[in-house]
Amino acid sequence: MIVLKQLRLKLDRCLKERQMTRYVLAQKTGIKYQTIDGYYKNSVLRYDAENLSKIITALDCGVEDLFEIVEEDDP
Repeated sequence: MIVLKQLRLKLDRCLKERQMTRYVLAQKTGIKYQTIDGYYKNSVLRYDAENLSKIITALDCGVEDLFEIVEEDDP
């Protein structure tokens, strides 16, 4: 069995810690709500560097605060 390491956003936790909604983050960054929602739900396949820069600026955090590596078993 192979264990895959997956890169995942933890935007949901970052927003909760800051008591901020996805809507407010979208307003602060100028990123469409639907895009923020995709990042929030980890349904984005490719991360846009410009969007990530806007998000970490709005949240006043580092990129290391926004991502985590999780291990998943390969079926």
